[in-house]
Formats: sequence, structure tokens, C-alpha cells
Amino acid sequence: MPLNLAVAASICSLFCSLFAIVSAEDPYRFFNWNVTYGDIYPLGVRQRGILINWQFPGPDIHSVTNDNLIINVFNSLDEPFLLSWNGIQNRRNSFEDGVYGTTCPIPPGKNFTYILQVKDQIGSFYYFPSLAFHKAAGGFGGIRILSRPRIPVPFPDPAGDYTVLIGDWYKSNHTDLRAHLDKGKKLPLPDGILINGRGSGAAFNVEQGKTYRLRISNVGLQNSLNFRIQNHKMKLVEVEGTHTLQTTYSSLDVHVGQSYSVLVTADQPARDYYIVVSSRFTSTVLTTTGILHYSNSAGPVSGPIPGGPTVQIDWSLNQARSIRSNLTASGPRPNPQGSYHYGLINTTKTIRLSSSAGQVNGKQRYAINSVSFIPADTPLKLADYFKIGGVFRIGSISDNPTGGGIYQDTAVMGADYRAFIEIVFQNDEDIIQSYHLNGYQFWVVGMDGGQWTSASRNQYNLRDAVARVTVQVNTNLAQNVDCKIKIINLVRIKNVIDNFCFMMSAGVSQVMVCDLYSTG
Repeated sequence: MPLNLAVAASICSLFCSLFAIVSAEDPYRFFNWNVTYGDIYPLGVRQRGILINWQFPGPDIHSVTNDNLIINVFNSLDEPFLLSWNGIQNRRNSFEDGVYGTTCPIPPGKNFTYILQVKDQIGSFYYFPSLAFHKAAGGFGGIRILSRPRIPVPFPDPAGDYTVLIGDWYKSNHTDLRAHLDKGKKLPLPDGILINGRGSGAAFNVEQGKTYRLRISNVGLQNSLNFRIQNHKMKLVEVEGTHTLQTTYSSLDVHVGQSYSVLVTADQPARDYYIVVSSRFTSTVLTTTGILHYSNSAGPVSGPIPGGPTVQIDWSLNQARSIRSNLTASGPRPNPQGSYHYGLINTTKTIRLSSSAGQVNGKQRYAINSVSFIPADTPLKLADYFKIGGVFRIGSISDNPTGGGIYQDTAVMGADYRAFIEIVFQNDEDIIQSYHLNGYQFWVVGMDGGQWTSASRNQYNLRDAVARVTVQVNTNLAQNVDCKIKIINLVRIKNVIDNFCFMMSAGVSQVMVCDLYSTG
């Protein structure tokens, strides 16, 4: 029988204390957050937003490789709340990944302490609320993990380091958007785009001749965005924890859930310049601007707002293919990233996932392999540990598209302990989908059009593909993603589920992939 929500939350907190085993020599960083409602005006009209410590967006998390993050979150909302840590790898704590299905929501008026370790990680990420469309009201913020001082970084220290959170935004409250879907309607075109919570006027200060790092994350709901700076080039140096070949771009497509680090040198005449973010692949192009402000600026922004790509899928696809790993750079440890040759790994299972949209009982729902995920009352890891029957069943979602109509289930897919898996994402819809694998990295080895076949493997990049946590799947394209994910939980007890979750952007759908390996 299902566990009471408050009891389940208490058990989750106990699990954190028991299982979040951390190294004594690694530093601890403590955070105390209060989550509240508050008035915000991102597009000039008053909305009820979700604030963390009265901030919108929420506070940044600054950390260093191997740090232990102790984040105490008090929920002052009138409904359960849950945070997900986009890009933080769940090597020892998948029970805290912030997905409804493995993690207990925080009941109103209660608190929960997340215990995370950014073990062997660097890079740019973010956190966001994963329940009840809360992301449409705020509650998100940046995460940066710096390299340890003795680990070489393949570029000089920048003069400044900025978090840049971009995303589409609605004037409607998140409860209204949720009701919109429940009435059987798809989400309309957003009302605008935000940069760091502002519909216009976000500013970043620079000094002439110096170079700055911008950590750009798309924290929106459904739209891919293009980022560019008037008269300035951007050098890509890191993608979601991987140092990349340092390719220069004049504009950059950032799809929902993705994070990029670029270096920008203030090498133009001293004045202010437009920072432009515009929607991609939309019938109406939405645009917002910020300002790159030179400290010795001789004048305000001027001239036309620089244009960017609009509906060119091939342009976006070719740009994504151009992003490669820097195999000579150190990662979180002092060894080249190319020392781990993923191309030599044998995969033992292929999973093909196809997204779809439709109505279930008059409500707009989204599905993977025809299954629209519904959470169980009891988180799956707890149900497995306490042997609570009837909560879920392995195989409730197929490994391959079924072509059938949408139905609802607590979708759980089986996988083998320590296996490496190949995953193919297929998108036959008219909207780009982003897939996020919660708590894991994977290598994006191929992107192509049409249906995937085994012959598609002949075109895989098995040398310097970039390791990611979120990948876009363009409209009517199959992206062949050889994840080669190793299913392993370093702290394991009998029959505990180690899981990760596929999450779609527009559909807010998910499917659990679980390992039921028993130690005996």
C-alpha cells in the first residue's frame, strides 16, 4: 500500500543520511533555502512567481570538483515541491535526483536536506523544480563546478564569470498553464523570452580588452533559443562538463535544458552592445535583448538588432555536429579526456524511444513509446527497498516504439547491472524535443534524418563525440544517441533500484529505466 507523503519524505531524509557516503577530506558547502511565492514582473505584468530566498531566479550554486553540497530546502508553498539538479551525476545518490518517482516531494511547511557530491565533475549546469509546472513560475538557478586549482584548464582564467539563464516565458501563472493542458489543449506560443529573469534590460559589465566566461543555460519550457552578441564572437569551451574543441561561433543554438560555456573578448570600440536571444523554429520569432556594457562606454546600444537563424534546421544540425570533445584537455582529473575511449565499449542493449502527443481522458498528454508517465504514490526506490507490491512493474514500457495510442502507466524499463546501453531518440512530431537523462552523461555519437537502422552505426562518431546530459531531437529526425551508460550504483544494498529518467521538454513526460540487480 502507498506510503503517506510526509512519512515517505522522512524516510527519504533518513536514506540520505545513511547512503550519502562522502569522503572526509572533501570540502562541504552549506545552503539554506526558503521557497516561497512572491510577486514578479518579468514581462511587465504582475505574476505569482516561485522565489528562493526571495530571489528570482534563485541563487547560484558555486562549487569545486568533489565538493559536498548540503542544501536544506524549506517548502513554504501551499503544495508539494521538488528540485532536480540538471547535470549533477548521481553516482551515489540517485534517490535524491529530484524526479518524482525516486525522490519524495517536500510537503508544504516541511523541509528536506539534499546531500549531493559533485564527484569528478566540472562545468556549467542548473537546477529547476520538477513538479506541477513549477518551472513556469521560477525556482531555477545556475550551478557551476570549478576545476580544482592543480588541474589544468585549457584556457586562461577569464576576467569575469557570468551565469546567463535564458528561457521562454508566459504571462499566465503555472496553475493556468497546467489547467490549459488538462483541458486538452497544447501550450500556446510563449509571451516572451527572459534573460536572468528579465524580459529586457539584463546587463553584463566588461572591461575593454578583457575576456569573460558566459555560462548559458536554456531553462525554458519548450522553445529552442539562439544566443548572440552584437559585433562579438563566442568561443565555445565547455558543454555540460566536457571541455570542447574551441570553435568560434557568431551565434549559438541552445535547446531546452542545455548548458554551454563561451568565452567573449571585449575587443570592440568602447560602447554598449546588444545581447540577443530569439526563438527558433517558431511561427512567430520571439526576441529579447540585454546589454553588454563596456566600463568605459562612450554611448548606449545603437543600430539594428543583429538577426539570427530562424527556421533553418540544417544550420542548427550542422552546428550541433561541429561540437566535439577536446581530447587533449584534462577533465575533473589530471588526465586527458580522450584517455577513456568510449568507442571501444561494447553495448549490450539498444533502446529506441519515440515521442508522441495526444489526449488521454480529454487531457493533453505526451508520451514515450506510447506511455505517458504517471508517478506512483510511493517513490520507486522506497517501494523496492520495502518490498511494497503493486507500485510498479518492470517492462511496463517497451524498449521500442509500439505505434499504438497513448496510455498512462508508471513506466519502468529493465536494464542490466553495469551494462552499457545504446539509445536512439526518434522524433516524428512538429516540435523539437529535448531529452535529459537525469544523473548520467552520455555520448552523442550521431544525428541524422529519417528512421534509424543498424546501418546507421556506420556513421557514428566513435572518437571525439561530446558527453552531454541533454540532447535535442529535431523535428522529424532520428538522432542516433549511443549513450553507453554504465548502470551502476556505488552504494548498493539488496534489490535497490538505481535509475535514471528520460525527460522530454515540451511534453514534461518521463520514463524510468531501472536496474534490479541483487547482491544476493
